[in-house]
Amino acid sequence: MQPTTVLFDIGNVFVEWDPRFLYQKLIDDDDELNYFLQEVVTLDWHSEHDRGRSFADGVKTLSARFPEHEDLIQAFDARWNETLGPVIGGSVDILLELMERGVRVYGLTNFSMEKWPDFCRSHDFTDHFEGVVVSGEEGLIKPDPRIYHTAISRFHLDPEATIYVDDRRENVLAAEQLDMIGHQFTAPGVLRDVLEHHGLL
Repeated sequence: MQPTTVLFDIGNVFVEWDPRFLYQKLIDDDDELNYFLQEVVTLDWHSEHDRGRSFADGVKTLSARFPEHEDLIQAFDARWNETLGPVIGGSVDILLELMERGVRVYGLTNFSMEKWPDFCRSHDFTDHFEGVVVSGEEGLIKPDPRIYHTAISRFHLDPEATIYVDDRRENVLAAEQLDMIGHQFTAPGVLRDVLEHHGLL
């Protein structure tokens, strides 16, 4: 079946994201930095913000566990924009080309509902999606199949005619389990080759 739609992840597909971008400014020692990111401000902890927990609650709960790091934990909320890196220009170019060719383009992102509006205001490429499912608004995070079903239903997608693009392998596999065509993003050039192979570019 000829694909007609591309469903995109956002973080590390269109914009680099890594808490290390922020904390390497605040923690000079590499060993301390690695410990902090592996044991204190972890991805598992942050995933609960993507699921809908408020940053205020997340910071309060974690600071109670690690009071010696309270200031650093609070920085994750107050300076969250500094966890963002550069826009991946080649991916934005692909998005615009797909639109020009009449391909339907949507987003499915693990993202805090608190941070999403500011992110959109500062990243105007988000205006080009026909719609975006944001995990924090749904109370579900990838790779839970229910959030993919939300996108399929809301955007009236035909899974077999939809290419799903994400940097995380487990999220790609979850999409493939629902009959989407999965692509694990590594670089815009590789993505372009895949989309050309499927006749979308």
